[in-house]
Amino acid sequence: MPDYPMLDYPRVSPHLLACRQAVRGLPACVIGVSGGPDSLALAAACAIEGVDARALIVDHRLQEGSDRVAARAADQVRAMGLPAEVAVVDVPAGGDGTEAEARRVRYEALFRAAAARPVVVAHTRDDQAETLLLGALRGLPTGMSDRPGLLRPFLRVRRADTVGACEELGLQPWSDPHNEDPAFRRVAVRTRVLPLLAEITGADPVEALALAAERIAADDGYLTALAGEPTEDCAELAAQAEPLRRRRIVAWLTGQGLAVNRAVLAGVDKLCTDWRGQGGVAVGQRDGRRLAVHRVGGKLALIPET
Repeated sequence: MPDYPMLDYPRVSPHLLACRQAVRGLPACVIGVSGGPDSLALAAACAIEGVDARALIVDHRLQEGSDRVAARAADQVRAMGLPAEVAVVDVPAGGDGTEAEARRVRYEALFRAAAARPVVVAHTRDDQAETLLLGALRGLPTGMSDRPGLLRPFLRVRRADTVGACEELGLQPWSDPHNEDPAFRRVAVRTRVLPLLAEITGADPVEALALAAERIAADDGYLTALAGEPTEDCAELAAQAEPLRRRRIVAWLTGQGLAVNRAVLAGVDKLCTDWRGQGGVAVGQRDGRRLAVHRVGGKLALIPET
């Protein structure tokens, strides 16, 4: 058993056991750590199970004292016996919103640090259920799964287990104030919608929603493979069945670093299938400039506009 200078390892630890079982067999990897209970529990489970892991804590500098939060998270991970470093990043203003931009630069930092190793993140089964509901509200129901270079071993672990594991180990996770602010749609889903669904159904809705998300993710992966590689060729896209075309368009848009919603997808689809010389489809901002997808010479093109 590794030495934990700051941790009191308990003999009875059912929550920690659930986390440990989830990470068994992980390859050498880089763990994304925020300092919250999910990622601290992930790091602890990897350390105990002997996973060849190192942690990266990304400091977005979006909240006062973020440097102290990052340093504390790094110290707790190092106390587990894992190497940890802090990466300070800049989150561009504008774009697809602060939260989306922060996510984009965070993953860029993680993949850059990982090099040939996979990145491992601590999304839980509760996150999976919330993601399904949020995607459905955008008209794009989806689920999370592993993909090349990105692993999510906690998708079968409940948030109660990550919080409980930290309590069993005596860890002190950071409580992000954004996670308590109902102005954020995910927080409202977590604190208002899911409890209401539990009241309506008389059961825990997370399991059913997470199972549905898993099935959607599996179906989506299969159809995406059938669809083929992303392309900007409008004629090639128009010739495909809508479910396959839609996935190739989404893949092309996300490959450009863009967030996708129902309106964007519908507009770009029309550029391919119902071309009447219409203008571009607004897809957000970058570096203070409006971005739009246009059809140029039969190809999709991402063009900054003044």
